[in-house]
Amino acid sequence: MNCRLLFLILGLFFADGLRAQPARRPNIVFILSDDHAYQAISAYGSKLVQTPNIDRIAREGAVFTRALVTNSICGPSRATLLTGKYSHMNGYTLNEKKFNTDQFLFPELLRQNGYQTAWIGKWHLGNLPKGFDYWRILNGQGEYYNPDIIQPGDTVRMEGYVTDLITGLSTSWLDARDTSRPFCLIVGEKATHREWLPDLQDLGAYDGKDFPLPATFFDDYAGRAAAANQDMTIGKTMRLKEDLKVHADYEKSRIYNRFTPSQKQAFYDYYENKVSKEFDRLKDTGKALVRWKYQRYLKDYLSVARSLDRNIGSLLDYLDRKGLSHNTVVIYCSDQGFYMGEHGWFDKRWIYEESLRTPFLMRWPGMIRPGSTVSRMMLNIDWAPTLLDIAGVKAPVEVQGTSFLPLLKGDERWRNAMYYHYYEFPQPHHVYPHFGVRTERYKLVRFYMPSDSWELYDLVTDPHEVHNLYGRPGFSELTKSLKVQLLELIRQYKDVEAEKVLEERP
Repeated sequence: MNCRLLFLILGLFFADGLRAQPARRPNIVFILSDDHAYQAISAYGSKLVQTPNIDRIAREGAVFTRALVTNSICGPSRATLLTGKYSHMNGYTLNEKKFNTDQFLFPELLRQNGYQTAWIGKWHLGNLPKGFDYWRILNGQGEYYNPDIIQPGDTVRMEGYVTDLITGLSTSWLDARDTSRPFCLIVGEKATHREWLPDLQDLGAYDGKDFPLPATFFDDYAGRAAAANQDMTIGKTMRLKEDLKVHADYEKSRIYNRFTPSQKQAFYDYYENKVSKEFDRLKDTGKALVRWKYQRYLKDYLSVARSLDRNIGSLLDYLDRKGLSHNTVVIYCSDQGFYMGEHGWFDKRWIYEESLRTPFLMRWPGMIRPGSTVSRMMLNIDWAPTLLDIAGVKAPVEVQGTSFLPLLKGDERWRNAMYYHYYEFPQPHHVYPHFGVRTERYKLVRFYMPSDSWELYDLVTDPHEVHNLYGRPGFSELTKSLKVQLLELIRQYKDVEAEKVLEERP
């Protein structure tokens, strides 16, 4: 046998061997922040702030412009991530309950299929995690400074700023993992949740800025009873002492009692000697006071987000240093949207766009074209089946979402409407329970208990959702067709409570 033929045979042998080897399944880093508004991310065109590290994910991957949630509130959003199911199906409709971890959870299925799984940071589901090789979670909502960290069999207090600590715990676990197996790490950030305590190095980071008021800041809520009867305005609901740190009680407050002396002194120097003195000097009242509160709210909120963005950069840099970036899917998103003063509000809860839409950015080298934009409606029930799909694992039939990977390949066969249902009432914030349908152009909403009202919006002509068209002349046929579509979605997703509401009071 001549040498040329021998090399040819060996080449075919090795080629067949390579084809027989399974492709390396990608690692997954899923970063889930709390209450981070897309309006506060420069990749979404924000004029408020620059977020260079979050923007890097968009630049090197894709930004989803219509990532929507099915129940805009913290704990239920996490339950939906874990299960791929609506709140009424996974049993976690509102906060401060105990989530049932005995049902299907996507990390447990990944674990059964060879993945290492970890959840680090905010969990906030009333019990301990299940289905993970490793977990370290905050106690409840967690604290910004020196938080208590729950771990199997113990709780320890860690000194430092919570976002830095979560990053440190995440990279430590990545360092100690079994490198022969792929991993799925969920990083649960506390930021940017109320009461917005910035890292010491970010105190005053935006003091030189004057933020423009949103167009609907002084909304009069005409024709919208639910919007008029809420309790989540910057003007009335946002607290000077607790939220904005004006003359904060540094001796009795549970927040500041866990500070070290140097941390407390830094806060006192900034908030008492600068912010509180400015408040006392101005003596603002009426709308001038509301404007001042808005400026302070944004400065604190964006300062907290500044640390969040910096730590995301640290995680990305870690993946680069360790040679993991090329085979790791990185996702950044929030548990829902948030109000940056639109309609005069902070917080979330509503089906209106600012709380319905959440930031969602995804990087997958070799699979997602850098700089991509995905504009179709993607829901948080889709997150779990997509993560399973990435790992080559089939989602069980009980999952209500759909893998959105076909969207990344340009497949246009996708939903053209979504269903939403919010429950938590009356506290906090007195937002009436409601459900509704959002199509490409329209939104129909049904409020109930104790309210009994409908709202209809044209998102093209009225993107701020201030003109309720329900019951107006010329919209009866549109309303009728949207009600049919709403009922179809309610039945598709098996929402018995919503169907009962419509049966009793159509």
